[in-house]
Amino acid sequence: MKLFHKSLGEYIGTFALVFAGCGSIMVADRFPGSISSGAVPLVFGSAVAAMVYALGHISGAHFNPAVTVAFAVARHFPAKEVLAYCFAQILGALSAIFLLSFILPSGGTFGATVPAVGFSQAFIWETVLTFFLMFVIISVATDTRAEGTMAGIAIGLTVSLCALVGGAVTGASMNPARSLAPALFEQKLDSLWIYLTAPFAGSILAAFTYKAIRCEDEKTPDAKGCC
Repeated sequence: MKLFHKSLGEYIGTFALVFAGCGSIMVADRFPGSISSGAVPLVFGSAVAAMVYALGHISGAHFNPAVTVAFAVARHFPAKEVLAYCFAQILGALSAIFLLSFILPSGGTFGATVPAVGFSQAFIWETVLTFFLMFVIISVATDTRAEGTMAGIAIGLTVSLCALVGGAVTGASMNPARSLAPALFEQKLDSLWIYLTAPFAGSILAAFTYKAIRCEDEKTPDAKGCC
């Protein structure tokens, strides 16, 4: 499959994730009472799950630069395709926020992730949350013993779980593209470095941790699923 087609899949999937997830935050802000804050993590998780099933067989359904880089570092994804994937993911996120800003009334938020704790604490939170997300992703994506048909549900539930636990603390981004786009529109850049670094640390750590404990010779060279 051509890299363009796979990158387009990543663009569409990331667009859907940000449009639905950040869109739910923006709708809740602009139309009070329409969407409860507790529903937002479920929206993010559901969007991820749906796109994994829709696009996993096309692009691997990363939708996250930290996931793409971690797969490449762990040698489950071609290094030469990393830049194309990351570009498509960031462009998808930016396109989603741009469209939302056009079709919704003006409001106070675009869904930017801002920590409610100190920077060092927020960095640890985002690293740990992304670790758990990537740990689940690399398991269902690369280990033939895992139940592959449940990949979308497992990954989507992990996104929702992490967002429910850490959403009030850091926004539970776990995804540089998801945080970059709304931060640029809101001009909230002071803490953006956390969301552009911690997810990479957590995802790479998770990839190597699973590699160390899988107790089986690796036979799958490419990543076939994710978020």
